[in-house]
Order: sequence, then C-alpha cells, then structure tokens
Amino acid sequence: MEANNGNIKKSRDRIGVILYVVYVLLLLASALLFFKIVYIQAFFKPNHKIESALTPGSRARSIEPVRGNIIDCEGRLLAMSCPTYQIAMDCTVRRDEFAKDQKDGARKEAEWQDKARALSLELAKVFPEKSSDEYWKLIINGRKSGKKYLKFGKPVDRNVYNRIQKFPLFNEGKYKGGLIAEQQNIRIYPYGKLARRTIGFVRNNRSDVGNTHVGLEGKFDYVLHGRDGKEWTRRTDVGLVLDSDSTKTRPEDGKDIRTTLNIDYQDIAFHALYDEIKEETDLEGACLVLMESATGAIRSMVNLYRDGEAADFEEVSNLAIGRAIEPGSVFKTVTLMQVLSDGYIKSLDETIPTNHGVIKGVKGVPQDVHILDHERNDHTTSISVIEGFRISSNYVFGTLAVSNYSKKPMRFIENIYSYKLGEAFDFDLAGLATPTIPSPKDKNRYWSLSDLAVMGYGYGTRETPLHILCFYNAIANKGRMMKPYLVEDIEQNGVVKSKRGPALMSAICSKAVADTITRALKAVTEEGTARRLKDARCTVAGKTGTSFGTYSGGAYKDEYGRRKYQGTFVGFFPADDPKYSVICTVFSKPTSKQFQGGGIPARAVKSLVNNIYSIDPAFRPTLSAAR
Repeated sequence: MEANNGNIKKSRDRIGVILYVVYVLLLLASALLFFKIVYIQAFFKPNHKIESALTPGSRARSIEPVRGNIIDCEGRLLAMSCPTYQIAMDCTVRRDEFAKDQKDGARKEAEWQDKARALSLELAKVFPEKSSDEYWKLIINGRKSGKKYLKFGKPVDRNVYNRIQKFPLFNEGKYKGGLIAEQQNIRIYPYGKLARRTIGFVRNNRSDVGNTHVGLEGKFDYVLHGRDGKEWTRRTDVGLVLDSDSTKTRPEDGKDIRTTLNIDYQDIAFHALYDEIKEETDLEGACLVLMESATGAIRSMVNLYRDGEAADFEEVSNLAIGRAIEPGSVFKTVTLMQVLSDGYIKSLDETIPTNHGVIKGVKGVPQDVHILDHERNDHTTSISVIEGFRISSNYVFGTLAVSNYSKKPMRFIENIYSYKLGEAFDFDLAGLATPTIPSPKDKNRYWSLSDLAVMGYGYGTRETPLHILCFYNAIANKGRMMKPYLVEDIEQNGVVKSKRGPALMSAICSKAVADTITRALKAVTEEGTARRLKDARCTVAGKTGTSFGTYSGGAYKDEYGRRKYQGTFVGFFPADDPKYSVICTVFSKPTSKQFQGGGIPARAVKSLVNNIYSIDPAFRPTLSAAR
C-alpha cells in the first residue's frame, strides 16, 4: 500500500515537472513572440522589391471641377465649360483569360475578334480619318503587342460618346470591351470674337499660363475654377482601379460671373469700329468703350489690333487699359475744369488776347495756326474761351494754364491727381497702365513753363483711354466720378454669392462746373471739330483729340516725315440727360495720312449712338415725348 502511494506521488511530481517545463517553454515563446512583434513594428523593414510587388502603392489623382460660366448682364452665356471625351481602347482586355481556357478559349477569342471587326466599322463612321480596315489592323496589332491604350480620333461631345458606348465590344464596358473614355472639359465662347480680350482665354480649365491674367478668365480664375477634388487609385492586374480604402475629396465646381457687358451693345460697338477701320492698312489698332454714366458699368469694350501687315484686326491686345498715350486735345477739358473750379474764369464767354497765337513767356511752343485763322477771319485780337474750345486752340488752353498756374504749378498737378488721372486704380482686369504726370518736384527732369503750357493742351502727360473716359463720365454724372467695373456679381446655381456693383471714386467738380463744361462739349459736336455728330439720332456732347507718338529723341516725326497718330473722340449722350459715356481711339503706324479724332473715331461713335438709340429702352421716354 505504501509502495503504491509512493508511486502515485512520484507520478504526480513527474507531471508537475512536465507542466512546469511546458509553462516555462510557453512563457519563453510568448516573450519571444512579443519581442518579435515589437521588433517588426519598430525596426523591421521589408525588402523593397518584395514590398512593391505584394503591396502596389496608391496614387493620388485630381478630380477636375466644372469651371464656372461668364454671362452678360442679361444672363446670356459668354463663356461656358462643356465636357468632351477622348475615346481609347485597352486592346489586351480578356486576352490572358481566353489563353488560359483550354476548352473554349480559342472560340471566345474568335468571337471577340469578330466583335472587334464590327467595332472597326462603327469607328470609321465617327472618326473618318481612317478606314474600318485600318482600325481593325490597329486593334489586332495592339492586341498582339499588348497595347493597353489605343487612342481614336479627337475628343467627342456627350451625344457622340453616348453613341460610342453602344458600339460592339464597347457596350460590354471597360473590363470586357476595353472602352476607355477620358473626360476633358473644354471652354466654349458662344459669341466668338466678341469681347474676347475682355472675357479672356482658358487652356485646360486654367487661366492661360502663357498669358497670365488675361481678361476676366485670368483675373477671376480663383472664382471660376473652383476647387480640385482628389481620389486614390492603385494598380491591379486589370489596370488602375479606385482604392476603396482611401478617402475621396469631391471637387467644388467654380462659381459663375455676371458681367456688366451687354452682348447686343458689344456687337453694335464691334461693327461700328471694325467697319470704319477694316480697310485702313495704316492703322495698328483701335478701341471703343461704352460706359453707363450713372453707375460706371461697362456695357461694351472693343479692342482691335492688327499683328502684321496682312493680318486682320483681332481682339488680341487690350488697348483701352494697357496703352497710356499723350491724350491730345481731349485733355483741354481738364484745364477747363481747373480754371472754372478754381474761379479763374467765371464764364465761357470771357475772352483773352490772341497775341498771334504765341503764349507769353513760353519758349519752344509753336505758334497756333487756329488763332491766326481766327484773327484773319473774325478781324479781332481776342477770343472767347468757348470759341477756343470749339476750334480746339492750343494757344487758348496753354495760356489758361500758364497765366493762372505759372506761380503755383503744383496746384495744376494736384488737380489732375484729384481727378484720378494720375493713378492706376483697381479694375476688374489686370494690366491697367499707370498714367505719367510730369511734376516740378521731379528731380530727374528739368521743369519749365513750356511743360505747363503743353500739359494745358494735352501733351507731356500719358493717359489710358479708360482714364479719359472716367473723367468725361464724371462730367456727364454732374461731377461724380464712378469707378468703372465689369463684374456685377458672383453667382452659384443662380444665387448671388457676392454682390459687386457701382462705387463712387470721388466728386471732382460741382454740378455748375459740369453743366458749364457740357455746354462747351455740345459746341464741339454742333459746330466744332466733332460736327460729324451733329445729326446723330440724339444730341452728343464730346471732344476730339489728336496726338502723335514719339520717336528717338522725343521727335514727333521720323526721318521720312511720317507720324504715329492717336485720334480720339470722347463724350456722352444724350447730352442733356446722359445715359452713356463713350470713347473711341485709333492708333496708326508711321504714316503720311492723318488720323484725327474728328474722323474715324467720331464716325464710329455716331454709328454706335444711332444703333443703340434704336434698341435701348432708356430712350423710349424720349421717343414718347417726341411724339
């Protein structure tokens, strides 16, 4: 009995030892496994080749948003995005699958090729640049060589894409039929060349990189483009597929821009200008801008430029804002406003001595032939301010500047800046040139009374046509200078997100001064240098101006006696109750012909006025009153 108990005890001890050993081994294995996991997590780096083969990486791909539209003031589309589809084919689709099928693979491959031949017949109808046989050979050769991307023709629109989806093979989808359709959004301009420089240009849904900030497309690219989305793809045996394990960011479509442009008025303005200049081989370019007087809204902006001898005029350069020139006689109105506002003259009927057209105390300024003609025709030694304005006398306005501001020329300069004619104010298009205004304080140039004299009648300074138009628009608006603008608001799905609109820049003169100047401007169009506008369908007030581009050394003629003309007409209509202000400027090449403000610019403005008068509802009360 005791022997049995001893055996049992020994057996239990042996089991305990075994269990203890197993426990220790498991504990050691667990510790080893724990440390191995820690090592793998913290320090282990797999072989790069094995890792890339077993775990193909994900790649980010941008999702392009739909670019916003640009519309005119009445909601008509000026620029819009339209989806197109580049059609291509994966020629290797199901090839390996058929090769592995020893039983039916050959039959299935033959059926696939029959469908490919039927597909070739349809492709030749949509893309006729190749025959069906040529498409068949391309597909079969691509299948043999393992071509995964065979492109067909140029991108097609949505209607054609819907047809292509029903073609043989392609109607089986991407993974069985091999159809590849890459969507691309292209920009469409329904009105062609009209206002193209103002609207701008787009390439690949982005503001044209080669022409940074061109037009509204460039300046408002951040609004129109929207925000790119992002998705992740990974490579598999069947090609790139979406990585469902990764997050996806949806694109945010661009917002729409409602402009102040009226495409009907743009069409009228374009033809009014183009018809006048199309046969003029000596002209380099021209611009015409129509602005709503009360608000500063630009209703049309035409910029025509000829790049080369045989080229036609195109919208390729914004001359209205980008070219600062000596304004010529249209600047005489600036001098007239100064002497009226500062109280140096009380009436347009005041007179000054003619002095044979020579400005007293000023050297180097040529004698004024207009004054000589006045002395000869009227047999008088004095001339009224309004008569000097009507005949556009350089002597009269040079004298007004010198006699009143010779002792305080900075007052004359400061007045110009107060009229916003010395700064490049913020505008809805990039590229507004900064005016040039000489000053006695400029240490880099010599100042004399001749500088003040020539400034008085429109030389020495440089202004863009838009600056001059804003100044005249302030006269039409009874002294209130409105900021010119092209964008009315920013919209999304028809809902206004950001309202823009009229803004007052400054009050530059009193209503009395504006009315007095309007009287002088009416005299110019009724019996002065712009009398071509006398029989326009409504009364126009305005001023002509002609200046000359300079050559080396500041000369206004080249060695052949040719000049570069800048002829301008600027004004507003109807004169007594202005609705619109307008400027037209032509720029010539070196020429022996004359291109003055009273010629092409005045004729183009007359055509514009007559056509707008016929269709604009703003003139209906005038028509009713006439009846």
